[in-house]
Amino acid sequence: MSTPVQENLVSKNKQYASSFSGGSLAAPPAKKYAVVTCMDARIDPAAAFGISLGDAHVIRNAGGNARDALRSLVISEQMLGTTEVLVIKHSGCGMLSFTNEDAHAVVEKNLGTEARKELAGLDFQPFAQLEQAVEDDVNFLKACKAIPDSVKISGWVYEVETGKLRFVV
Repeated sequence: MSTPVQENLVSKNKQYASSFSGGSLAAPPAKKYAVVTCMDARIDPAAAFGISLGDAHVIRNAGGNARDALRSLVISEQMLGTTEVLVIKHSGCGMLSFTNEDAHAVVEKNLGTEARKELAGLDFQPFAQLEQAVEDDVNFLKACKAIPDSVKISGWVYEVETGKLRFVV
Protein backbone atom coordinates (compact mmCIF):
# COMPACT_ATOMS: atom_id res chain seq x y z
CA MET A 1 0.00 0.00 0.00
CA SER A 2 1.45 3.34 -0.96
CA THR A 3 1.38 6.46 1.17
CA PRO A 4 0.18 9.91 0.04
CA VAL A 5 3.84 11.00 -0.07
CA GLN A 6 4.71 8.08 -2.38
CA GLU A 7 1.69 8.77 -4.58
CA ASN A 8 2.74 12.42 -4.89
CA LEU A 9 6.28 11.30 -5.73
CA VAL A 10 5.08 9.10 -8.59
CA SER A 11 2.62 11.69 -9.89
CA LYS A 12 5.06 14.60 -9.81
CA ASN A 13 7.83 12.48 -11.31
CA LYS A 14 5.58 11.47 -14.18
CA GLN A 15 4.89 15.15 -14.85
CA TYR A 16 8.59 16.02 -14.61
CA ALA A 17 9.73 13.13 -16.81
CA SER A 18 7.22 14.01 -19.54
CA SER A 19 9.24 17.09 -20.46
CA PHE A 20 12.68 16.08 -19.13
CA SER A 21 15.54 17.03 -21.43
CA GLY A 22 18.59 16.73 -19.16
CA GLY A 23 19.48 13.12 -19.89
CA SER A 24 22.60 14.00 -21.81
CA LEU A 25 24.17 16.15 -19.08
CA ALA A 26 27.60 15.03 -17.92
CA ALA A 27 28.06 13.80 -14.33
CA PRO A 28 30.69 16.42 -13.43
CA PRO A 29 29.02 19.74 -12.58
CA ALA A 30 29.30 22.17 -15.48
CA LYS A 31 30.18 25.14 -13.26
CA LYS A 32 32.65 23.10 -11.19
CA TYR A 33 31.40 23.94 -7.71
CA ALA A 34 29.73 22.27 -4.77
CA VAL A 35 27.31 23.69 -2.23
CA VAL A 36 27.06 22.37 1.33
CA THR A 37 23.78 23.46 2.87
CA CYS A 38 21.18 22.39 5.37
CA MET A 39 18.44 19.85 4.77
CA ASP A 40 15.88 22.37 6.09
CA ALA A 41 12.73 22.18 3.97
CA ARG A 42 12.54 26.00 3.79
CA ILE A 43 15.61 26.10 1.55
CA ASP A 44 15.30 25.53 -2.19
CA PRO A 45 18.96 25.60 -3.27
CA ALA A 46 18.22 25.67 -7.00
CA ALA A 47 15.91 28.67 -6.74
CA ALA A 48 17.65 30.54 -3.89
CA PHE A 49 21.20 30.10 -5.17
CA GLY A 50 20.63 30.17 -8.94
CA ILE A 51 21.63 26.58 -9.60
CA SER A 52 20.40 25.06 -12.85
CA LEU A 53 20.32 21.33 -13.50
CA GLY A 54 23.89 20.13 -14.08
CA ASP A 55 25.57 23.26 -12.65
CA ALA A 56 26.74 22.11 -9.22
CA HIS A 57 26.75 19.40 -6.60
CA VAL A 58 24.37 20.22 -3.77
CA ILE A 59 25.21 18.36 -0.57
CA ARG A 60 22.57 18.62 2.14
CA ASN A 61 22.64 17.50 5.75
CA ALA A 62 21.50 18.71 9.17
CA GLY A 63 23.09 22.12 9.70
CA GLY A 64 24.91 22.25 6.36
CA ASN A 65 27.80 20.56 8.15
CA ALA A 66 31.16 20.41 6.36
CA ARG A 67 32.43 17.45 8.42
CA ASP A 68 29.39 15.38 7.45
CA ALA A 69 29.83 16.46 3.83
CA LEU A 70 33.55 15.68 3.61
CA ARG A 71 33.16 12.29 1.89
CA SER A 72 30.96 13.83 -0.79
CA LEU A 73 33.24 16.86 -1.18
CA VAL A 74 36.31 14.67 -1.71
CA ILE A 75 34.46 12.70 -4.39
CA SER A 76 33.16 15.92 -5.95
CA GLU A 77 36.60 17.50 -6.13
CA GLN A 78 38.87 14.50 -6.73
CA MET A 79 36.68 12.48 -9.09
CA LEU A 80 34.37 15.04 -10.65
CA GLY A 81 36.54 18.14 -10.90
CA THR A 82 34.92 20.74 -8.67
CA THR A 83 37.16 23.67 -7.80
CA GLU A 84 35.02 25.68 -5.39
CA VAL A 85 32.92 25.00 -2.28
CA LEU A 86 30.19 27.24 -0.90
CA VAL A 87 29.23 26.49 2.71
CA ILE A 88 25.75 27.94 3.26
CA LYS A 89 24.12 27.73 6.69
CA HIS A 90 20.87 29.55 7.52
CA SER A 91 19.05 31.63 10.07
CA GLY A 92 16.61 29.81 12.29
CA CYS A 93 18.50 26.53 11.96
CA GLY A 94 17.38 23.78 14.30
CA MET A 95 21.02 22.97 15.05
CA LEU A 96 21.10 26.21 17.08
CA SER A 97 18.40 24.93 19.43
CA PHE A 98 19.90 21.92 21.21
CA THR A 99 23.05 20.35 22.63
CA ASN A 100 24.46 16.88 22.06
CA GLU A 101 23.12 15.83 25.46
CA ASP A 102 19.65 17.08 24.48
CA ALA A 103 19.71 15.01 21.28
CA HIS A 104 20.90 11.86 23.04
CA ALA A 105 18.25 12.33 25.76
CA VAL A 106 15.46 12.68 23.16
CA VAL A 107 16.61 9.50 21.43
CA GLU A 108 16.56 7.66 24.75
CA LYS A 109 13.13 9.05 25.71
CA ASN A 110 11.55 8.24 22.35
CA LEU A 111 13.39 5.06 21.36
CA GLY A 112 14.85 3.61 24.54
CA THR A 113 18.20 2.91 26.12
CA GLU A 114 19.38 0.54 23.39
CA ALA A 115 18.95 3.24 20.75
CA ARG A 116 20.91 5.70 22.87
CA LYS A 117 23.67 3.13 23.37
CA GLU A 118 23.78 2.55 19.62
CA LEU A 119 24.44 6.27 19.14
CA ALA A 120 26.91 6.60 22.03
CA GLY A 121 29.74 8.86 21.00
CA LEU A 122 27.84 10.31 18.03
CA ASP A 123 28.38 14.04 17.79
CA PHE A 124 25.19 15.60 16.41
CA GLN A 125 27.33 18.71 15.79
CA PRO A 126 24.93 21.36 17.05
CA PHE A 127 26.19 24.93 17.25
CA ALA A 128 25.40 27.96 19.40
CA GLN A 129 26.54 30.77 17.09
CA LEU A 130 25.56 30.78 13.42
CA GLU A 131 28.35 32.92 11.96
CA GLN A 132 30.96 31.14 14.08
CA ALA A 133 29.70 27.78 12.81
CA VAL A 134 30.10 29.00 9.21
CA GLU A 135 33.61 30.19 9.95
CA ASP A 136 34.47 26.93 11.76
CA ASP A 137 33.31 24.84 8.79
CA VAL A 138 35.25 26.95 6.28
CA ASN A 139 38.37 26.71 8.46
CA PHE A 140 37.88 22.94 8.80
CA LEU A 141 37.77 22.52 5.01
CA LYS A 142 40.73 24.84 4.46
CA ALA A 143 42.79 22.86 6.98
CA CYS A 144 41.72 19.48 5.62
CA LYS A 145 44.51 17.71 3.73
CA ALA A 146 41.90 15.94 1.58
CA ILE A 147 40.81 19.28 0.09
CA PRO A 148 43.58 20.92 -1.98
CA ASP A 149 44.59 24.52 -1.27
CA SER A 150 43.58 25.35 -4.85
CA VAL A 151 39.88 24.79 -4.01
CA LYS A 152 38.18 28.10 -3.24
CA ILE A 153 36.07 27.87 -0.08
CA SER A 154 33.66 30.50 1.18
CA GLY A 155 30.98 30.67 3.86
CA TRP A 156 27.55 32.26 3.73
CA VAL A 157 24.30 32.62 5.67
CA TYR A 158 20.93 32.29 3.97
CA GLU A 159 18.19 34.20 5.75
CA VAL A 160 15.03 32.09 5.64
CA GLU A 161 12.97 35.13 6.64
CA THR A 162 13.96 37.21 3.57
CA GLY A 163 15.48 34.77 1.07
CA LYS A 164 18.70 36.82 1.06
CA LEU A 165 22.27 35.54 1.26
CA ARG A 166 25.05 37.25 3.14
CA PHE A 167 28.76 36.59 2.95
CA VAL A 168 30.49 35.56 6.20
CA VAL A 169 33.95 34.37 5.23
